[in-house]
Amino acid sequence: MRAHAGERPLSSSGDGPDVLVVAGDPGDAELLATTLESAGYRVGAAGGAAEGMARLTTARFDLVVWDATLPDNKDLARGRRLVLDNRPPVLFLITCDYLHTLLPELGGGAEDYVTKPFRAAEILGRVEVLLRGRRTEPPSGMPRYGDLVLDEVTCRARRGARPLDLTPAEYRLLRHLLVNAGQVLSKEQISRHVWNDFRASEAIEKLVSRLRQKVDQEEPALIHTRRGFGYVFGRPGT
Repeated sequence: MRAHAGERPLSSSGDGPDVLVVAGDPGDAELLATTLESAGYRVGAAGGAAEGMARLTTARFDLVVWDATLPDNKDLARGRRLVLDNRPPVLFLITCDYLHTLLPELGGGAEDYVTKPFRAAEILGRVEVLLRGRRTEPPSGMPRYGDLVLDEVTCRARRGARPLDLTPAEYRLLRHLLVNAGQVLSKEQISRHVWNDFRASEAIEKLVSRLRQKVDQEEPALIHTRRGFGYVFGRPGT
């Protein structure tokens, strides 16, 4: 893959997936590149939205890390949708002030986000989850509980024949609950897993409530509150 003038060429000490970093802040761009390269990814970079789109239309990448606060995002559907044939998964970087503009546009499986300032471990974790959705797994490997099934290839879920329209955070929470079925998970445990940091109780309660509304439309209910302790997943009495 050849780099255009002014672009950072792909570089890495490994042979991992190709990741394009689109970030205007030099400090963010350098931290992202160093973090990803140290994990074995091949990294290319663009300093703006227009430059990023140009690279995506002329070269193949396995994943994009895209700063949703770039000034020229407004010329590209405000940076919320990257409309390309066979476009790779996108990890958006965004500040809390802009988060409400991004969340309605996120789709399960192909997009996720982290808030700035971000941490290296969180970036690597989100990248791994998004790339995992591009890999092929046998259907027998799908996590399930009764009639609830998670498809880790597409990062989607269904209960019986009914698909669940989950946000990335809801999917991460549901998977965490399912793989720990029967165990009480505290709000702190849930917050650390879903967001990689601690959130207020109200934020966790709202997330659990939204997920419960989507999952527990049928009987039996699977998400239960243990007051003073946290939440537990599974059929009552199991």
